[in-house]
Amino acid sequence: MMAKPSIPKGTRDFSVDEMAKRNYIFDTIKQVFALYGFRQIETPAMETLQTLMGKYGEEGDKLLFKVLNSGDFLSDVTEADLAERNLNRLAARLCEKGLRYDLTVPFARFVVMHRNELTFPFKRYQIQPVWRADRPQKGRYREFYQCDADVVGSDSLLNEVELIEMIDEVFSRLGIRVAIKLNNRKILSGIAEWIGAPEKIVDITVAIDKLDKIGLDKVNAELLEKGLPEEAVARLQPIIQLQGSNEEKLQVLRRELAGSETGVKGIDELKYILQKLSASPLRSTLEIDLTLARGLNYYTGAILEVKALDVQIGSITGGGRYDNLTGVFGLPGVSGVGISFGADRIFDVLNQLDLYPKESMQSTQVMFVNFGENESQACLGHLSRLRAADIRAEIYPEAAKMKKQMSYADSIGTQYVALVGETEMAAGKIALKNMTTGEQSSLTIDEVIALFV
Repeated sequence: MMAKPSIPKGTRDFSVDEMAKRNYIFDTIKQVFALYGFRQIETPAMETLQTLMGKYGEEGDKLLFKVLNSGDFLSDVTEADLAERNLNRLAARLCEKGLRYDLTVPFARFVVMHRNELTFPFKRYQIQPVWRADRPQKGRYREFYQCDADVVGSDSLLNEVELIEMIDEVFSRLGIRVAIKLNNRKILSGIAEWIGAPEKIVDITVAIDKLDKIGLDKVNAELLEKGLPEEAVARLQPIIQLQGSNEEKLQVLRRELAGSETGVKGIDELKYILQKLSASPLRSTLEIDLTLARGLNYYTGAILEVKALDVQIGSITGGGRYDNLTGVFGLPGVSGVGISFGADRIFDVLNQLDLYPKESMQSTQVMFVNFGENESQACLGHLSRLRAADIRAEIYPEAAKMKKQMSYADSIGTQYVALVGETEMAAGKIALKNMTTGEQSSLTIDEVIALFV
């Protein structure tokens, strides 16, 4: 018996209605990106593993989908290699390419390869799928789209200000209430210095980034397991549990981290961002969150994350500054900052809250019933006029029974059904039925067009 068709876990098919909803998300984000001066590029689905490896930390490297070499991919592998079962070594022999894990590293590679063609600062956006060999669960997929906007070639913190404004604008247009979480990697480094464990900065950030998921006790257990002294873990507690307004948090940090030059610089950067944003207050909540660490190794300044307030789901947007990223590709000294919208999670949030506007479904506006060869010929002329006026229209392809054609019209959610029989042809009219109200009118093609213009 033939096996039932299936798709890999962590991937999804999208129906016609679902694609209309997704395009509403993509179009909304694209409009805001363009509003702020960002221009679109694309990069390949596959990158060389040399490009990808080592850019996402040890945990991220494990989640890379590796692509087997073409042809006889076992030609360079010995029986001893197979018997040893060293997966990392085997992967290096068997795979030269991998599916992209995010859009930021490929963008950094793009900037380095095309630097002589670009004018800096360079503002780009990119909307493409990425892949991660993660364990699928609610709101987390192995294949998903990211919608990125990045600025490279500018150290100005005005870029961070505008990116936060863009986030606020996108979610305001989508109707999603969100909290924007803000932190700074320099502050995290200053905290590591303050508790006497600067060499443990990565372990500290990876652990405290899990606070919402695993709770304080397990975070502390992980810190101890990573070799932090008990007194350092104890000193960390009031900082990662710090409460109050953004200004109050910065005051406490400035007092406690006064001896850390790096930490104070991070505090100054956050203060600057908050001051500039006060000129055009956000509709979203903006909160300094000292547990926000984002485990990716390349963030060096401001880091941010967005949470939906009315739905239990993970981060739906994230980003930050990554001053040193292009340096690993041979172009040091190019500063960058960017954000990434998680389109698939936003899709789930909008579905749960039923926030899609009716007009976003983009269904056929007028469907012509097919009564036969002569009638369909007349309909084709009307269709050309409607489409020239940017009105979505179609004709049923066969002269089937009326019930079948009307059922089709219902299934596609058309607004109007147009009937052109012998009487209408003789009078130069169209019998137009409103599928919502059931009302029917006799109109000229110009009058039909006027309904939509």
